[in-house]
Amino acid sequence: MRVRDAVAGDHAAILALNNTAIPHVNALSAGELAWLSGHANFFRLAEDEDGLLGFSLVLPSGLDYWSDNYKWFAVRFDRFLYLDRVVVAERARRRGVGRQLYEALFAYGSGAWPRVTLEVNLRPPNPDSERFHARLGFTTIGVREYEGGASAVLMMERTLDT
Repeated sequence: MRVRDAVAGDHAAILALNNTAIPHVNALSAGELAWLSGHANFFRLAEDEDGLLGFSLVLPSGLDYWSDNYKWFAVRFDRFLYLDRVVVAERARRRGVGRQLYEALFAYGSGAWPRVTLEVNLRPPNPDSERFHARLGFTTIGVREYEGGASAVLMMERTLDT
């Protein structure tokens, strides 16, 4: 397995993998992925000889981004990295793919950014993701409820060495 920068030629495979992970991540159109990748300061994927294993896409603070979760962090923090999405293929789960993508992100952000922010589904529940992020040092700093309480996310952060 290797981790490398994602490029435009990877977008079709990334989009397909992303849209198999709904509801744990939101669906994306090709246009939305193009916008996100054009604004991302960290967009990496993991692959092996059989293809895409997973990817992570991270946005810097200071963007005019449509995500209400991003805006929630922007109101609270001047500088942050926002992990918009990380998806690991079913065939690659529990093989360290997610951990490698996160370690690459922490190495990238350390010394330059004060924190990494993200959200994890509370309703519908995603207990595996919640446990995984806690093991990586993320803490819950809030809860956002929407759709009349039918959906909710844990708002999480991990501070980085600056």
